Amino acid sequence: MSEDPSRAADPSGFGPGPGQGDTPWQRGDGPAGRAPAPDPDSLWVTGGVLFAGVLMLCQGAVAALEGIAALADGDVYGDVGEYVYRFSLDGWGWIHLVLGVCVAVTGAGLLKGARWARVAGIVFASLNLFAHFLFLPYAPLWSVIVIALDIFVIWALAAYRDPGRAPGDALRRP
Repeated sequence: MSEDPSRAADPSGFGPGPGQGDTPWQRGDGPAGRAPAPDPDSLWVTGGVLFAGVLMLCQGAVAALEGIAALADGDVYGDVGEYVYRFSLDGWGWIHLVLGVCVAVTGAGLLKGARWARVAGIVFASLNLFAHFLFLPYAPLWSVIVIALDIFVIWALAAYRDPGRAPGDALRRP
C-alpha cells in the first residue's frame, strides 16, 4: 500500500484536505470566485445603524447636559491649569450644548431612517470625537468613553450600504 506523497512531506500527518491546493487557502479545482456581496438586510448591518442612532440620541442628550453643567458655573468641572487647548467653561458649555443638540437630532433622524442622517451622523460624530479629545483634561474617563462610542458610530454609519443604491450612484445621477 503506497502512502499519499502530500502526507509524507507533512510530519504532522495532516496534509491538504480534499479540494485544496498546496496551501490551505487555495482550492485545487480552480479559483474560489468572488466573495458574496454583503446582505444589506443582515441584522449585523441594520442593527449597527440602529444602535448608532440610539447611541447618538443618548450621547447628544448627555452632551447637552454637559454643556448646561458647564454654563451653570457649578463645581462640576475643576480648573485644569495651563492647557494648550484651554477654553473658558462658558465656551465649552456652548460647544457641548450646540453639538449635543445636533448629535441628538441626527440620532433621531437615523432612527427614523432619514438618508441625510448617515452623512450628518458621520460629521457630527467626528466633531463630537474631536471636542471630547480636547475636553480630556476636564472629564478624562467620560471623554475616553465618548471617543470610543463615536468611533463605533462612525464605523457603523460608514459600513452601511443602502439596499436601494449601488456604489457610485451619487456620481451618476444628474
